[in-house]
Parts: sequence; C-alpha cells; structure tokens
Amino acid sequence: MPSIKQGELPKGAFLEKYKQQGAKTDCYFIDLPKPISQAEYIAAFYTTKLFKVERIILALLARRPSSDNEAKSLSRGEVAHFAAWTVEAQTQDQLLLCDFLGKTRSWLMSTSISADMNDCTTRLYFGSAVIPKRDSTGSDAKFGVLFNALSGFHHLYSKALLKAAYTRLVQ
Repeated sequence: MPSIKQGELPKGAFLEKYKQQGAKTDCYFIDLPKPISQAEYIAAFYTTKLFKVERIILALLARRPSSDNEAKSLSRGEVAHFAAWTVEAQTQDQLLLCDFLGKTRSWLMSTSISADMNDCTTRLYFGSAVIPKRDSTGSDAKFGVLFNALSGFHHLYSKALLKAAYTRLVQ
C-alpha cells in the first residue's frame, strides 16, 4: 500500500477560502491505482468500519444518527445533511461539509492524475478546516486549548480514515 502523505491543498480546493481567512487547514492524500469516481470515494469513506464508530458517537452524543444508505445518498448528491454535517458545496470531484456548530469543515476530493488512459491513478484527498474563535472586535483569531490538545490525534485519525477508504476501494 502506498503511504498517505500530507501536503498543500491542490489548486481550486474548497478549503482554500478558509485557509485564506485564517482557519487551520490540512490536506492528506493517497494515490489509488485505478479509476474511482468521487461518488464511490464518498460512499466508501463514510461507510468504513472506522467511520461508523464516529457515526455511532455522533448519534449518541449529538443526537445526529446516520446510516450507510444516507452516506450513499450523500455520495450521489441527493441530500443536504448527513449525520452532524451540512453540505456546503459539492461538485463532481469535491465535497465540503460543515459541522452543525459551524466550527469545522470536512473535505473530500478525488482526481485522476494519470496521463495515460491505460494506467489510471486516482488521487484521493481528505482535509479539514478548523475555524478560529474571534475576539469581540473580530480581529484576533484564537484556537482553543482543546484544539491544541487534539491536534496529534486528529493527524493520526485523518490518516486512518483515508487508509480505511483506500483499503475499501482497492478491494
């Protein structure tokens, strides 16, 4: 299995506007040695065993249940809400979700990176944005203690989610 890399957001990424506004963004990617549509990627990502654990937690703690069928509807662009998220933007190659509190964004993107049709490789991207707290004047952006405490976990969890989706899609 190829390694998951962390890098800059690709040109035209939906998360770019948040990065420009001072949000903390990240971008992970992995190359899959076959053609995969964005819809296939979304469905695989949100129905992995690992992500189902997150869905269970959201159902219990935030009262935001979801199902595999809803994840598949999300992948086809048929719903505006999924679990704790609202679709902020969706195209044939990108999906941007906003959490129900408006504090984070989750982003998926898939793109073909092969020049040769006989050797199609799909790059799968996953990223997040954390919107900073602003002081009363709106000028001073701050990230809370919880953000700093969880950043190492977030890095590992993001890579694990992308790996789980990759594994499902490669089978």
